[in-house]
Amino acid sequence: MKIRDRVRELRRVKAGELKPHPHNWRLHPKSQQDALRGVLAEVGYADALVARELPDGSLQLIDGHLRAETTPDAEVPVLVVDLTDEEAAKLLAVLDPLADLAEANRDVLAELIQEIETESEAVRELLDGMLAEPELPGANDPHEDSPAEKTIPEAFQVVVECRDETEQQEVYERLTAEGLRCKLLML
Repeated sequence: MKIRDRVRELRRVKAGELKPHPHNWRLHPKSQQDALRGVLAEVGYADALVARELPDGSLQLIDGHLRAETTPDAEVPVLVVDLTDEEAAKLLAVLDPLADLAEANRDVLAELIQEIETESEAVRELLDGMLAEPELPGANDPHEDSPAEKTIPEAFQVVVECRDETEQQEVYERLTAEGLRCKLLML
């Protein structure tokens, strides 16, 4: 299989000049925003945003919308890729879900989290919650039963119908602030 390198360059760009993709489907609850601010304050930028150049020369984000929104006045690293509209939409749709398919080794993760010191309450909550989360994506435990032997546990849920995405975000943030475990869905 021949794999093309679609990265044209690494460019430093003022984050506020990047155009958000019109089909960005990710919502960013306050807890995520706070944790990102904490990591940026303690570590800084250590990963590039991904954008494509539009015919007018401007850059349209594919990945990194929250980072750009969080630091609009900062010059940020941006990987400029040569993708078509269709390819950019495909990457936008699959980039985060593809990363979520990775499996987690809870023992190694626990060791890593134990070594991390942070001054940010939001980052500490994120780290502490990672191991407490029973549905950690791809979490593996060699002592667990095989998938065929597992049963689906009972779950009691409430679905709240919202007028629009803004109301959905408000309801999500209010309920998570009350300590409820919530998931955002669009049906």
